[in-house]
Amino acid sequence: MRSDERKDATAPEILALKALAWLAGREDLLPVFLGSSGLAAADLRRRAGEPEILGAVLDFLLMDDDWIRAFCDDAGLGYHEPMRARAALPGGQQTHWT
Repeated sequence: MRSDERKDATAPEILALKALAWLAGREDLLPVFLGSSGLAAADLRRRAGEPEILGAVLDFLLMDDDWIRAFCDDAGLGYHEPMRARAALPGGQQTHWT
């Protein structure tokens, strides 16, 4: 595998980890995420690097345009990048009917 291919393969996880760090810093949103995901804070810390958890973080943020805009603005990302990263993580290929 070429190094640029490896970089591309990890880019979705890196973006999702940035989203998790951003979410963890939001005292107003983190409890909402924990409540909606059923995770305890200790579980989230322990499982933070798992692709399924990272996908859940992006799913959560993608539910609200204001959250995505705030995250992307703070991270210096284009608004389309979280959706692209989500599609590359496990479960991101599923059809959403809403």
